[in-house]
Amino acid sequence: MTHRQRIEALVGLLLGMFVAFLSSTIVSNALPVIITDLHGTQDQYTWVVTATLLASTATTPLWGKLSDLISKKLLVQIALTLFTLGSVLAGLSQSVGMLIGFRVIQGLGLGGLQALVVIVIASMFSPRERGRYQGPIAAVMSLATVAGPLIGGVIVDTSWLGWRWTFYVCVPLAVIALLVIQRTLNLPVIRKDVRIDYSGAVLIAAGVSTLLIWVTLAGKNFDWISGWTFGLVGLGLVLLAAALFVESRAKDPIIPLRLFRDRTIALATVASLAVGVALFGSAVFLGQYFQIARGHSPTAAGLLMLPMIIGSMLSATVSGQLITRFGRWKGFIVAGATLMTAGFALLATIDAHTNMVLMSGYLFVLGLGMGMTMQNLVLAVQNNVAPANLGSATSTVTFFRSLGGAAGVSVLGAVLSNHVTDLIAKGLSAMGIDTAQAGASGAGLSNLNELPAPLADLVRGAYGDGTARIFLVAAVMAAISLIAVLFIKEVALKTQSAFDEHHGNAPEPGTADPSALSVDAADAGLTEIIAAPAVAGTSDGPERAPGRDQFSNR
Repeated sequence: MTHRQRIEALVGLLLGMFVAFLSSTIVSNALPVIITDLHGTQDQYTWVVTATLLASTATTPLWGKLSDLISKKLLVQIALTLFTLGSVLAGLSQSVGMLIGFRVIQGLGLGGLQALVVIVIASMFSPRERGRYQGPIAAVMSLATVAGPLIGGVIVDTSWLGWRWTFYVCVPLAVIALLVIQRTLNLPVIRKDVRIDYSGAVLIAAGVSTLLIWVTLAGKNFDWISGWTFGLVGLGLVLLAAALFVESRAKDPIIPLRLFRDRTIALATVASLAVGVALFGSAVFLGQYFQIARGHSPTAAGLLMLPMIIGSMLSATVSGQLITRFGRWKGFIVAGATLMTAGFALLATIDAHTNMVLMSGYLFVLGLGMGMTMQNLVLAVQNNVAPANLGSATSTVTFFRSLGGAAGVSVLGAVLSNHVTDLIAKGLSAMGIDTAQAGASGAGLSNLNELPAPLADLVRGAYGDGTARIFLVAAVMAAISLIAVLFIKEVALKTQSAFDEHHGNAPEPGTADPSALSVDAADAGLTEIIAAPAVAGTSDGPERAPGRDQFSNR
C-alpha cells in the first residue's frame, strides 16, 4: 500500500472507531434517564455498562486470532455490523434485562473493533511514525466523547424523540463507515495455520464473570462472608486456574503466557489493568453524579465533561507529536500516570456541593493524564516485541485494559451502591423514619422521580457524597499504574515497519520478491503485518508500489 492508500484506510478505520465510541458515550449520559424510566436499580445501572465491557473483553483476543484466518477487512465490517445491530435492538428494549442482553451484542462488535483497528494501524505504520497519528486517533476519540454526551443529552431532553433514539442515531453513521471501509481498506491476506483456543476463551470469560457477579451482589443479596461468597469466589478461582492450565498447553493460546517473561509487557499489562479500572470505572459514574446529585440535565452533564475531554485531546496530540520527533516515550507515560493519579485524588474530595469551577479544574488535570497514558502504553508494548508477536501483544494489552474496565465498573459500582445505601439509611434515621420500612419501599434511584421532595433530596445528596469514594479507589489504582510504568525500561522507538524489520532491511523499489515470504515467515506471525512499503520521505525508505497481488496469493 502506498502512503496515500494507508492514509485513506486510516480514515475508514477511524470512522468506524468514531461510530463505536459515539454509541457508547451517547448511552452513558442517557443511562440515568433510561434506568429511571425502566424502573431499574443501581446494580442494573452497573451491569448495563459491564455487560458490554465484559463481552468485548472476552472476545478481543478471539478477533485477533480470527484475523489469521479471514480477511481483516471483512472482520472489521462484521464487527461494525454486530455493534450496529446491538444498538438497534437495545433501542427496542422494554426492560433493563433486555437492554443488558442487547448490550452484550454491542460488546461483541466492540471487541472486534478494539482488536482489529489497533492491529491494522500498528501493521501499516512503524512505531516511530505511529506517534504522529496518536493525535488524529485521540481527536476522533475525544470528538466522539464530546459529541456523544451532548447529542445524547439533546435527544433525552427532546420530548418527541426520547432515550431510544440514543441507540438509533448512530445507524446512518455506521452505514457510511461500512461503505468507506469497503472502498479504502485493501489488505493482503496472508493465511496462517491457527487453532483458536475456544476452551481457554470460555474459561476466562466464565471465571471473570463469576467474580464480577459476586462483587456486584455481595453486601446486598447476601453477606460478604457467607456460603454464596465462598461458592462464587471458589468457582471463579477454579475456572481461572483451569484457564491458566489450558492456556499453558494450547498451541495458539488466547493469552500467550510467554509474553509476560518480557518485563515491559508484564509491567505495561499491570498498568493497563489499573488504568482500565480507574478510567472506565469512574468515568461511567460522572454522568450520574452530574444528573442525579447535582440536578443538571443530560445536555448540561455532557457540557460539564468538556474539561476532561479537552485535556485528553490536547495532551494526546502534543505528546504524540513529541514522541515522533524525539523517539522517546517513557517520560510522557510517567507524567500522564502522575497527572491521572493527582486528578483522581482531587476528585476524591468532592461532595454534593463542590464548586463546579474547581470540579472542572480537577477534570482537566485528569484528562491531561488520560491523553498521555492510554495509547502510549500500547505503543510501548508494540515497540518492544518482535514482528511475530505484534498481534498477540497488542490483543493481550487491550484485553487486560478492557478487563480492568469491566472489573472497575462492577467493583466501583458495588462500592457506590453500598455506600449510598448506608448514607440513605443514616439520613432516614436522622429524619426519624423507620429504615426497615423505607428499605422495603425501595427508596432510591429506581423510583427517584416518584419520591416526596425531602426523600428525593436525601437520595441525591447521598449520590453526591458517595461518588467521592469511587474516585478515591480510582486514585489508588492510578497510583499502581504509576509505580508499574516507573519500572519499565525505555527502548528508543523503531523506525522500520514490522515487515522491513523482519527482513532486516527494506528491499529496493520494484524488487519485492514473493518467494522471500517463506512459509516459516508466515508461520512466525506475518498475518499481523501488512507487507507494506514505508512512507515516502521517512527513514523507512522510499515509496514503493503496493504489490497486493503478490501477497494475496500467499
